[in-house]
Amino acid sequence: MAKRSKPAARPPQKPSGAVAKQPEALAGRDAIEAVIGLLQQHNLAEIEIERQGVRIRVRRDLAPEVVAVAASGPARHAAPSQESQEGVPAATVPDATGKVIVKSPIVGTFYRSPSPDADPYIEEGDTVRKGQVLCIVEAMKLMNEIESEVDGRVVKILAESTKPVEYGQPLFLIDPSPASA
Repeated sequence: MAKRSKPAARPPQKPSGAVAKQPEALAGRDAIEAVIGLLQQHNLAEIEIERQGVRIRVRRDLAPEVVAVAASGPARHAAPSQESQEGVPAATVPDATGKVIVKSPIVGTFYRSPSPDADPYIEEGDTVRKGQVLCIVEAMKLMNEIESEVDGRVVKILAESTKPVEYGQPLFLIDPSPASA
C-alpha cells in the first residue's frame, strides 16, 4: 500500500485591496488616512469612528479669518437683498476692521448655551481666551463645540440661538487687540 503525501500547507492569502477585519487594521495608517479623507471630503470639523473596540477620532482646527477693511470714504451699507460672497447678508457683519470673524465650520443649528435653561457661554463685551467654548452647532444630533481661536473681546454675536446656520456663516466678531484682553 502506497503512502499518500499530504499537500504542502499554503499560507492564507488576502485578496489584493482587501481590508483585514481585525481591530489592528482599523488603527493602521490606511484606515486613519481614510478617516481623514472623509473629514476633508465632507468638510467636517471632527469625525469619530469605532469598530471592534478600536476608536479613531480626527479633529481639524479651522484657523480664524482676520478681515481687514479699508476705511476710505463713507461706509456703504448693503441693501437687504444683496448678499456677500458667503451667502450671508452683507449688513449682518458690522465694521470688521482688524477683527476676527468666527465662522461656522459646519451646517447645523446654533446654540449659545449648553442647554435651554443654562446661561449662554458668552455675551457681547466678554473677554475670551483661545480655546474657550463660544457656542455649540448641532449637526446630525452631534453637538460640536465652537472654540475661540484667539484671545480677545467679543464685539458682536452675529447668529441667533436655536436658528440654523450655514457653513462659513459669521457667528461672532472678536477684537483680538491687546487692549481688549
